[in-house]
Amino acid sequence: MRILLTNDDGIHAEGLASLERIARALSDDVWVVAPEQDQSGYAHSLSISEPLRLRTVGERHYAVRGTPTDCVIMGTKKILPGPPDLILSGVNSGANIADDVTYSGTVAGAMEGALLGVRSIAVSQAYSYVGEDRVVPYETTEALAPALLKKLIATPLPEGVLLNVNFPNCAPDEIEGTVVTSQGKLVHSLWVDERRDGRGLPYYWLRFGREPVEGKKGTDLYALRNRLVSVTPLQLDLTAHELRDQLTKALS
Repeated sequence: MRILLTNDDGIHAEGLASLERIARALSDDVWVVAPEQDQSGYAHSLSISEPLRLRTVGERHYAVRGTPTDCVIMGTKKILPGPPDLILSGVNSGANIADDVTYSGTVAGAMEGALLGVRSIAVSQAYSYVGEDRVVPYETTEALAPALLKKLIATPLPEGVLLNVNFPNCAPDEIEGTVVTSQGKLVHSLWVDERRDGRGLPYYWLRFGREPVEGKKGTDLYALRNRLVSVTPLQLDLTAHELRDQLTKALS
């Protein structure tokens, strides 16, 4: 099985190294094509106004000056000797659940793989802060992902479907199980933070200001808050099919 790895945290991210160890438990034919720099929040964007620069980092390890989507395209169409059998994107530093799925470069890497007809799985690990330091328990993902991925790889998927896997913020022995979930709903809380540079001119940062959300049972939010590994099947077809008849009548 030929596996292509990518992420949105960048080629030197700790989570990518963790994902490679996971992948090597599944196959010896592992390739890494990841962004040169952090591409968090870039979602499913393409670099079509700038050239893509490719740098060889090591054997079967490549950095692309572009987005996760660019990396998957470069990997499948330029770098690998043949199409991959599996694309893994992650391990992201932080969960990709609920509405955040729409912003996630990690999920976008798997999305592009699904568009290319390759089985694709996004993998993310929730974290906490100790003081001002982010503490990401990648050991939880590493301990549980190989066995879980083997099951997911063996499960048939319809065309245009990818899997979004999230591990809760706890130790491996504290995991309560694995559940199949739907996307939860967050309170939108991106804020525009105005600051001043050295000349007194304004500039702006987007920042998160999350409000506590319980999350309905059966959602990815609920799963992670209850120490459950969340597996969410996502589809590329964004059509609201239940509204088609209603809209057709309204326009007739």
